[in-house]
Amino acid sequence: MEPDNEIGAIRVEIAYAIPEKQVILSLKVSLGTTVEQAIAQSTIRDEFPDMKKQPAGVGIFSRKVALDYVLREGDRIEIYRPLIADPKEVRRERAKKEAGKL
Repeated sequence: MEPDNEIGAIRVEIAYAIPEKQVILSLKVSLGTTVEQAIAQSTIRDEFPDMKKQPAGVGIFSRKVALDYVLREGDRIEIYRPLIADPKEVRRERAKKEAGKL
């Protein structure tokens, strides 16, 4: 992303995905805009009408942040979905199956 010529504006991206579809939107926002404000200003909810009002979490380049995080030029907001299975439990079950094959 190249810097924006408009004074006081920055470019950010918003990413969201479901198993069938993923979208990354580019958005110009004012300096001082928070993650929550950027999500509200974007059209991401038009792309995913079933998206929960309050996301399970958000991050900037895979680093979890709060909704009141103030964005910087080039940030990519990632909106996370809730986990459908506990990763630890999935590993335990897989280990049990593997042990049964030996």
